[in-house]
Amino acid sequence: MARLHEYQGKAILAANGFKIPRGSAVSTADEAIAVAKELAAGKRAAEVVIKIQAWTTGRAGIGGVAFAKKPADVRGHAARMLAMKVGQFPVEAVLVEEKIDIGREFFLSFAIDDAARAPIIIFAGGGGSGIEERAASTRRIPCDVNHGPLDSAVSEAVDSSGLSPAHATQLAESIRKLFTAARSVEARSLEINPLVLTKDGQFVAADCRITIDDYAVARHPELKIEIAREFDHPPTPLERVAYAVEQSDHRGTFYFAQLATAAPKDSNGLAGFHGAGGGGSMMSMDAIVNAGFTIANFTDTSGNPSASKVYRAARIILAQPNLVGYFGSGSGVASQEQYWSAYGLAKAFWELDLDIPAVIRLGGNTEDRAVDILQRMSKLLRAPVEGYRKTNAPAMIAERFAKLVANAGGTKWRPRAPRELKFTNDATKFPVKNGRVWIDTTRWKEIRPAVETHSAGLIVDRAGAPSMSLPSEEFANKDSELLACDVECRLAGIDEFYLELDVPGLNELVGGAR
Repeated sequence: MARLHEYQGKAILAANGFKIPRGSAVSTADEAIAVAKELAAGKRAAEVVIKIQAWTTGRAGIGGVAFAKKPADVRGHAARMLAMKVGQFPVEAVLVEEKIDIGREFFLSFAIDDAARAPIIIFAGGGGSGIEERAASTRRIPCDVNHGPLDSAVSEAVDSSGLSPAHATQLAESIRKLFTAARSVEARSLEINPLVLTKDGQFVAADCRITIDDYAVARHPELKIEIAREFDHPPTPLERVAYAVEQSDHRGTFYFAQLATAAPKDSNGLAGFHGAGGGGSMMSMDAIVNAGFTIANFTDTSGNPSASKVYRAARIILAQPNLVGYFGSGSGVASQEQYWSAYGLAKAFWELDLDIPAVIRLGGNTEDRAVDILQRMSKLLRAPVEGYRKTNAPAMIAERFAKLVANAGGTKWRPRAPRELKFTNDATKFPVKNGRVWIDTTRWKEIRPAVETHSAGLIVDRAGAPSMSLPSEEFANKDSELLACDVECRLAGIDEFYLELDVPGLNELVGGAR
């Protein structure tokens, strides 16, 4: 589920009739002071609250909520919060709002009840922290998908609150508006905690959390959600690059999320993780953590991904600095042909001149061929690459990974752009899906037998020059077969055939071409 920040959620509530505190989200301390001064205009003193905008609970407990009356205090709190990290990711914005004069707090939450296959609203006569422990005091208000909360359940919940008739009417309206707001953006959940009754008799949404159904994101461009997945932090530049790869190639699954940017002192180091299949990947992650490593990222390429997709996934994993090794392990029972993944990995490792150890478990169909590809490529690299089969347990290969890392003597990965192969002006270029094939025409006579063989006849000789054997549109979708040809040519010492595959934005992140 895609998450929204508090200030984004409050904007949705305001658009659906809720009162929200005056204020704005800012990204600098100077902007925070400007907002605080605007809120104080015309008042002798105006206390404001500054809150980090981060997808975490318990913000006050980590210093992410503060109150201030003086501009200097506002600056100090905002500067401190904008220098914070939640987990291992920086706080990018803080919300500066007027302080609410609270009379009473309530809890409102909209969610989808999967068991009932219907929306539900949870109401409690007290809000704030610890609401989860006060489950006995909550009331469940069933909702009709089309018409909203049931009137009888709303009345029962409101009557239990002991409010005056006027306030009871406002509360009932708030419950109905919650459903309307959630439905307007196809929210999976929408929580107001607390919904405040101020001392002057107004209901105000003092805090808000919203998650949007992943499948609804495309229908709501106004929300400006960059990645339709659940993260515990705003998307990083590398996650944006990875998501663009997934959206441009739907052959198989590619999921990438950064988990850590630094390893603690007691860790054996950051490990780049590449899984295939959810359950097997979780088991493999446990194995590498138990071996003393910190996982830098979670990556999954499964569901019969193209070789080029696996290649791009490996390139993205290796765009992370300070990795001590590359650990790949998935389900071990995959029905997809494992050699395609092996070719994708082999190409990425060679292009980036891998100098940290890699341990790859590719269990499933054609696993023997996959292991052979990795073993042959390892001979061309500066660090060992070891391939394993489904009969090799993740715990065993994690132990082997630890030994290889220890033998590497503290080598840490430095991200880089791929090697550039030089071709003469007399080169032939064929377009493929998100890339192009280059062939040095001056050496065509010598390399022709290998290229025709390893490309499975996709490239043939016509009138003494390389030519596509298929119509251009059909040929363009054979990028995996051409990637295999690229790797086999490399293993045969042939540099005059090269498949160039684009990963938009990646070279800029790692510093451009070498």
